[in-house]
Amino acid sequence: MSAVAASISLPTWAAELKNPPAYKSKQAGIPDPPGYPSTQATSNSKKKDAKDTKAVQRKAPTPDEMDTLKLKKAWEVALAPIKSLPMTGIMMYMSGNSLQIFSIMMVFMAFKNPIMGIIGTNQAFERFETETNRTKILQVKLTYVVMQLLALALGIWKVNGMGLLPTTRSDWLAWEAQREAVEHAVPAL
Repeated sequence: MSAVAASISLPTWAAELKNPPAYKSKQAGIPDPPGYPSTQATSNSKKKDAKDTKAVQRKAPTPDEMDTLKLKKAWEVALAPIKSLPMTGIMMYMSGNSLQIFSIMMVFMAFKNPIMGIIGTNQAFERFETETNRTKILQVKLTYVVMQLLALALGIWKVNGMGLLPTTRSDWLAWEAQREAVEHAVPAL
């Protein structure tokens, strides 16, 4: 068995995979590629970072600063629905006014997303709300609801364009009374 093992040796590339060659120092004129620092520079920078983090520590933010930051983040959440409105409008315009599966799915999503957003308004802003900024967050919530209503209006525009809104007199013929004729004309021979 040992003779067979000795005669079948690993190829050099397989042996190098198991035991990689030692790090060769680079030439002085060739820098490392971006994002790939040498092992020596990495070990030095790690030591520097450890010293820097110990030396400089951030002070904790004050409650006013936290309220300001939370309010800024709440405004970002409130204005997020309006950022997707142009793309939704373009997609609705490009899908056409005929009744097809793609148009129906677009209309469904145009109604579902704003309605779910309005229902989940308090959940969307509960992480930003504190006792001191409650009135300011109320303004942000109202803005969020208005933005959701704008998105809902876009869905209504699409449904109207498809002819699914009953806005003409002919859509309500079933509820109109038949007119009584005042006089009758009889054709003569």
